[in-house]
Amino acid sequence: MDKAIEPDPQQRLDRLSQVADQDYAYLTTFGRNTGSPHEIEIWFATAGGRLYMLSGGRDASDWVQNILANPEVSVRIGDQTFAGMARIVTSPSEEEDQARRLLAGKYEHWEPGEPLSDWARTSLPVAIDLTP
Repeated sequence: MDKAIEPDPQQRLDRLSQVADQDYAYLTTFGRNTGSPHEIEIWFATAGGRLYMLSGGRDASDWVQNILANPEVSVRIGDQTFAGMARIVTSPSEEEDQARRLLAGKYEHWEPGEPLSDWARTSLPVAIDLTP
């Protein structure tokens, strides 16, 4: 069976939890003009079976522009590959706050009660909802 496809959503969650502590994800989007796959290395965090990323370039980043044109993505973390649909997390929302705190905690050792860094506070949050 392909590692990216399994019939049981719990298997997908289990695979995601196995790689959640990895430093980098490899996000593949599809070019908004060419349709060609483009892979970037990016920081990520997980919660509730979703992946979260922050775009420091906000919606000017190529990968975000590609997502806006075609939200279908794949994400490789360690030896696991996940299919998903990406979306911009609208602000303000509880999910937006969660994405910012998760990434700041993982990569900047942020703790509750401390202010978020400029990067964590101003970057554009992107969620990836995993699909079978």
